[in-house]
Amino acid sequence: MVLHTLENAPERTLLVGVDTGEYDCETSLTELEALAKTAGAEVVGVVSQKLEAPSPATYIGSGKLGEICTFCADNEVELLIADGELSPAQQRNLERETKTRVIDRTTLILDIFAQHARSREGKIQVELAQLQYRLPRLAGQGKSLSRLGGGIGTRGPGESKLESDRRHIHRRIQSLRAQLLQIEKRRSAYRTRRKKDGVQTVVLMGYTNAGKSTLMNALTNAGVLAEDKLFATLDPTARRLTLPSGLSVLLIDTVGLVRRLPHKLVEAFHSTLEEAADADLILNVCDVSDAAVEEHVEVTAKLLHELGCAGTPVLHVLNKCDTPHPNFLPVPSRDTVCISARTGEGLDRLLQAVEQRLQQRSAHAVLRLPFDKVGVLAEVRRRGRVLSEEYLPDGVRADVAADAALLDTLQAYIE
Repeated sequence: MVLHTLENAPERTLLVGVDTGEYDCETSLTELEALAKTAGAEVVGVVSQKLEAPSPATYIGSGKLGEICTFCADNEVELLIADGELSPAQQRNLERETKTRVIDRTTLILDIFAQHARSREGKIQVELAQLQYRLPRLAGQGKSLSRLGGGIGTRGPGESKLESDRRHIHRRIQSLRAQLLQIEKRRSAYRTRRKKDGVQTVVLMGYTNAGKSTLMNALTNAGVLAEDKLFATLDPTARRLTLPSGLSVLLIDTVGLVRRLPHKLVEAFHSTLEEAADADLILNVCDVSDAAVEEHVEVTAKLLHELGCAGTPVLHVLNKCDTPHPNFLPVPSRDTVCISARTGEGLDRLLQAVEQRLQQRSAHAVLRLPFDKVGVLAEVRRRGRVLSEEYLPDGVRADVAADAALLDTLQAYIE
């Protein structure tokens, strides 16, 4: 007898987009195709339609829907992915008309995150985002499924499956949030300790698949998983990096970004992403082999603004310069470094640039603060170090090394 191992064949998938002019539909569908392939799908077709707004009933127009139904039947399509967020009604109607399973862009991204989460924290964050996304859709299935009236005699073992699921999800969300809060407190304690010990941090940010993990491995031998896939890395990794002068800093890899990243994901991964808010320097890693590199930079800049990183210096790292896109023209700038993490080209220049930025960011001063201004030292600790403190009859004398911009605001107290 010969035994054969059966593997799950890739699902034959059709991608569907609506071009409302709000964003570049063609580019977004190209990215959706990469996401689908990362999730293990076999993309057999891509369909788009120009509309002022998606159809409230079926997302796509009725004429185009007929073409999609024919295509699905003729090509044995098993999965339809919409390049937008579907309402429960849109999803239900599409499935009924096409006789094909239907998901949307957000569900696809959540699925990829679920595949790649490895750490306990990563798994908690992904599950929280999935449940927050599922909850309103569960409730949107209609009041006919519920027999709860909101009073005595309407609760208990006779409740509907919908209400039972809703209660379970609410309890699970509360539990996950409590667990994340504990993790967030621990992260905050680590950051406070690093500041107190004078450890400077450099955070890798940027678009997914831009080469952040490859760069992390090249600089620190971290052994981080680096694959040509979207969201190959979800769990943050921290490693010690030695600069040319011998100074050691902490290099932190973070989750990649993507266009129209679901809000629930940003919310769930906030404790991870906020590493950037306390960083001394952010390295925005960009893939110059991608034609949409400028848009990728904008996506990163927007998220950094949302995280409150406006005052943190950013060094743009143009990666994959050994295989640039034909239209890529590097513009020399003191805030830009061209490298190839794969070949090692430009890494020495990158390390020198990192060291220069960190030296520029930090300044030394001796502060003499009256007792009613001692609270200022908390902000100094957040953005630098308090090297020593001496309590005097009229206040506190503190030797500090901190953000130069912060010390500029404290000129009245500098000796």
